Amino acid sequence: MSNKQIRNIAIIAHVDHGKTTMVDQLLRQSGTFAEHEKVVDTVMDNNAIERERGITILAKNCAVSWKGTHINIVDTPGHADFGGEVERALSMVDGVVLLIDAQEGPMPQTRFVTKKALALGLRPILVVNKVDKPGARPQYVVDAAFDLFDKLGATDEQLDFPVVYASGINGWSSMEEGGQGEQWGPDMSALFDTILAHVPPHEGEADAPLQLQISAIDFSTFVGRIGVGRVNAGTVKPGMDVLVMEGPDGASYKGRINQVLTFQGLERVQVTQAGPGDIVLINGIADISIGVTVTDPLQPAPLPMLKVDEPTLTMNFCVNTSPLAGREGKYVTSRQIWDRLQKELQHNVALRVRETDEEGVFEVMGRGELHLTILLENMRREGYEMAVSKPRVVFRDVGGERHEPIELVTADIEEQHQGGVMQALGERRGDLVNMEPDGRGRVRLEYRIPARGLIGFSNEFLNLTRGSGLISNIFDSYEPYKGEIAGRKNGVLISMDDGEIFNYALGKLDDRGRMFVRANDPVYEGMIVGIHSRDNDLVVNATRTKQLTNFRVSGKEDAIKITPPITLTLEYGVEFVEDDELVEITPKSIRLRKRFLKEHERKRAGRDTA
Repeated sequence: MSNKQIRNIAIIAHVDHGKTTMVDQLLRQSGTFAEHEKVVDTVMDNNAIERERGITILAKNCAVSWKGTHINIVDTPGHADFGGEVERALSMVDGVVLLIDAQEGPMPQTRFVTKKALALGLRPILVVNKVDKPGARPQYVVDAAFDLFDKLGATDEQLDFPVVYASGINGWSSMEEGGQGEQWGPDMSALFDTILAHVPPHEGEADAPLQLQISAIDFSTFVGRIGVGRVNAGTVKPGMDVLVMEGPDGASYKGRINQVLTFQGLERVQVTQAGPGDIVLINGIADISIGVTVTDPLQPAPLPMLKVDEPTLTMNFCVNTSPLAGREGKYVTSRQIWDRLQKELQHNVALRVRETDEEGVFEVMGRGELHLTILLENMRREGYEMAVSKPRVVFRDVGGERHEPIELVTADIEEQHQGGVMQALGERRGDLVNMEPDGRGRVRLEYRIPARGLIGFSNEFLNLTRGSGLISNIFDSYEPYKGEIAGRKNGVLISMDDGEIFNYALGKLDDRGRMFVRANDPVYEGMIVGIHSRDNDLVVNATRTKQLTNFRVSGKEDAIKITPPITLTLEYGVEFVEDDELVEITPKSIRLRKRFLKEHERKRAGRDTA
C-alpha cells in the first residue's frame, strides 16, 4: 500500500482565470473519459447556480492518473466570499497550482488565495493561463507573481517556483515561451510532468495510528453524512472502530466507519483500505463535522481544528409578514427557516447564525454579499419564503475604539470613466493606493475602502463604466471607524393601498420616477413600487383606475406611454434597500417593502429614532 504513488494538488486563482476549464482538460487528457463519453464543459460545476453564473462556489474533488501516479485534484472557488471553501481545500493537499491570466496578471483574489497557500508552507507551481489571448504578457505576469510572493513573505524555496505556460481552453501547455498566435506545446503533459516533479508525495507511515482530518461534508439520503478528508497517517478500512476528536482539547466520541471510498475521475469507488496521502470519503458516523480528526481509539493523535477567517458582513433573515405571504412558498415559518440555516452551517464553515431578541428574526453572518445572496438564492429555489434586511458590517471593539473592516478594491476600467469612478470611491471614504495604466486605454485603480462603502456600489459601478469595468474586492484588515458614508441619493415610491396595479396608474406615476412593478402585479400598503426622482419618499396611489361613465367625452384619448420597469434581481434588491426597508423573497418573486407597512407606524418609528 505504501508504494502507491499519490500527489494531492489544489488549483487556486482569481475568479474567471480558468480553473474549472483547466480541470476539464486534465480530466480529458489523462484518459479519464472514454472516447465515446459525451463530456459537458465545466464538468466540475455541477450546481445549477454555478452553471448560470459561471463561477465555482463549492470546492470539489476529482482524481486523474498520469504515468502510474494517482493525482487528486481539488478545484477551488476564486471569489473571496467563498474563502472558507479555499481554506478547507488547502488543508488536504501538498502543493498548489496557481493560475494567473496572462493578460490581467495577479488580482486581489490571487493575492488572497496565494497568501493562504504560502502560510500553510505549500510550494506553488505558477501556470500562466490564456497565453493565446491577443493582449497576453507572460513575462510581466511571472515578474508580478514573484513580487507578490515576496510581499507575502514566501520562503526561498517557495520563491524558486516552476513556470508553465498554458491555454486551458485549447488544451496545451509548455515550459518555454513561443510566438504569438502559435501553439506552444502539444498537450497538457508539461503541466502533468511539472506536478509529478515538484509536488512532494505525502509523508506519512501506513502502519502508524490512524489520523484523518475531515475537510468537507457531503450528504447522501442513502448513507447519511459523508466526511471527505486526507489520510495523514495510518490506514483506514471499512468496519473500523474509531475515535472522532474536535482538536486536542475538544470533545470526542466513538464511531464506526461503514464504507471507505476514493476518487477516480469524477466517480467514487469503494476500496478495502486507504493509506497516507489518499483523499477518502467515509460514511457511517452520523454527526461527523468539518475540522474533526478521525483517529485510532487506542492511540489518539488529533490534529488542530481548521481555522477559518471570521465573517465581516451580517444580515437579518426574518419571516415574511407581508399581505402576500404564503402564496408561493412551501416553507414559511420561522422554525423551517431556522432548521434550514442550521443545515447550511454543517458544511458552510464561514457562516455564523444566531437568534435575535425579536421573534422570527435571525442574524446571519458571512464573508460578503455574494456569500449571503447565494445562500438566499439556494433557499428560494428550495421553496423558502422570507424577508431580509440591508447587509451591515460587523464592527469590532479594539481597546474601547470602534473598528470596521477595510476592503482592498481593484477596478479595471477604461480611461474615459476614470474620473467618475474615482469620485464615487472618494465619496465612499476610499483611499487611492495605486494607479497604473496598461498603455492600451485601460487603467487599474487600487483602493482601500471601508466595507460599508461597497454595499450597493456594484450597480453604480456598472452604470459609471457602461458595463465595461471589472471590480473585485477582498478583506484587508480592521481599522478605526472612518466616519459616516452617505446612503442612497433617491427616495422611493410607496403604495398606499392593497390591490393590483393597472396601466392607468403606471401612466400617472411615470413622471415621478422609475418603477419596479408591471401592470397586473399585486401590490400592498407599504410596498415599494419604484424609485422616486427626488430624495424624499412619496406615498402614491398605485391601484387607481380610470373612472368610467356612460357619457362620451369629446377629446382624444391618449395612449398611455410607460417606461419599462427595472428588473428586480436578488443582488439589486439587497444592495438597494435602506435600514428601514426589507427585501421580500419568495420562490417566484422579489419585492421591496418598508419595514413598517402603515404610514402612521413609519412616522412613529421615525420620531423614535430621531
